[in-house]
Amino acid sequence: MKFPKGIPVGKAVVSVGKDVTIRGWIYRKRSSGGKAFMVVRDRTGTIQCVADKAVLKESEWNAVDSAYLESSVIVRGTVKRDERAPSGVELQARSVMLVHSGEQFPITEYQSPEFLLDVRHLWLRSQRMIHAMRARSYVFKYAREFLDRQGFFEITPPLLTISAGETGANLFEVQYFDQKMYLTESSQLYAEAMIYSLEKVYSFAPSWRAEKSRTTKHLAEYWHLEPEMAYFDNDMNMQLQERLVSHIAESLATKNKDILAHFGVDPESLLKVKPPFKRLTYTEAIDLLQQKGSSIKWGEDFGVEHERLLTEYEDKPVFVQNWPKEIKAFYMYTDPKNEKMVLNSDMLAPHGHGEIIGGSQREWRYDQLVENMKEKGLNLDNYKWYLDTRKYGSVPHSGFGLGMERVIKWMLNLDHIRDAIPFPRMMNRMEP
Repeated sequence: MKFPKGIPVGKAVVSVGKDVTIRGWIYRKRSSGGKAFMVVRDRTGTIQCVADKAVLKESEWNAVDSAYLESSVIVRGTVKRDERAPSGVELQARSVMLVHSGEQFPITEYQSPEFLLDVRHLWLRSQRMIHAMRARSYVFKYAREFLDRQGFFEITPPLLTISAGETGANLFEVQYFDQKMYLTESSQLYAEAMIYSLEKVYSFAPSWRAEKSRTTKHLAEYWHLEPEMAYFDNDMNMQLQERLVSHIAESLATKNKDILAHFGVDPESLLKVKPPFKRLTYTEAIDLLQQKGSSIKWGEDFGVEHERLLTEYEDKPVFVQNWPKEIKAFYMYTDPKNEKMVLNSDMLAPHGHGEIIGGSQREWRYDQLVENMKEKGLNLDNYKWYLDTRKYGSVPHSGFGLGMERVIKWMLNLDHIRDAIPFPRMMNRMEP
């Protein structure tokens, strides 16, 4: 069967008075007095199509009349202005080809979140998920766009490793032929190795964390943007993070207002996300949390509630820098002014959306790196290749990791991070 070519629904909506052909899926349908009113969708939007029994062939009308929601159709007709239609225009059909009707669509109104996760492969057709996935694609594009303009090279690290990126805990173990390996929790170490050839690099790949967490900001599998830069200190690192996040926010606000409107996000709120961002030291943040009534003690890590207290009234992200060495990773550079602290920062999104970036100046001295690793109880044999990078022409450098789904959750003001990724993997969710 030959299928006629169509134009995007979004283009059809602005083609008043013209004859057009569209291809899409029936999003809504109702019938009245020998007419069927179909709202047809594609990736660009929706348009109401009016199918008149008196105009269509009998076979076409019968097909339309019996078609289920989410049936795929090709509609040819004339675009007319009608303020009663959802978009202010409608397509008056002269012919309708029912490509596939299938079975009755299982998703109806007022379904539970768990059911919608069970049928995620179908829920992705909803307007909410279409807009969220469009935003996801644009956020990825804008992040790459910014780094490419700054002279970065994208690299492709391995995703199976015997080396742990941070603490060595919370790793997913896999059988690799006759030995054990792990799904990577970070591509940082491999990105670091490549600064000695390309100087400024970034990896853009999945990472996995086997954290038994049920919060609204945790995923077991997520997409991780990890730049590493030769001759960057921690302050330069933070400035780059500010500019990257600001670029993504500004691009969404100026280029994707339709997506933001669907989620009730005012573009002006993202246009406020410009450097410089507020900076607090870890000690200052602890003092502030205690003033707000938190029982947190110096030396403890932050939880969801702590991040909320620090950012609930902020319009821009907040940096918390210079954390205790004891609770941070082995590769962070010790603060020359205080050996109990490291030169690092966490970027917390505003309005309680939580940490979106963790970064630091890296320990580039071989002897100090070995000492750090021994203090953390790491097996040096698993890091021989990484230690080699400090033996031959090592240089000061910095880097960071940005969780893409957390950025999307914040910028779209989503209630849960699961809606920032097509097929979420969480503690209790392995399929579809």
